[in-house]
Amino acid sequence: MAAKTPAPPSPVAQFESSLDELEQLVQKMEKGEMSLDDSLAAYERGVNLYRQCQGALEQAELRVRLLSDPADPETAQPFQPDAG
Repeated sequence: MAAKTPAPPSPVAQFESSLDELEQLVQKMEKGEMSLDDSLAAYERGVNLYRQCQGALEQAELRVRLLSDPADPETAQPFQPDAG
């Protein structure tokens, strides 16, 4: 029997993982102890992680809009929490 390949992580899990890694990179860079090459590599990785996070947030927003009004997602109103 062939082994099943694990399902890819959910977009939420990918977002959280990318955000955690991005936060760790920022902390390392803020210490100022990295070489220039390492700093450039960390910056490049950070930009890629930022783009992944931004894309995941855009997808989440689209899903919320589609759930709010599937017929016309462009007219969906942004969520306004109650002023408690």
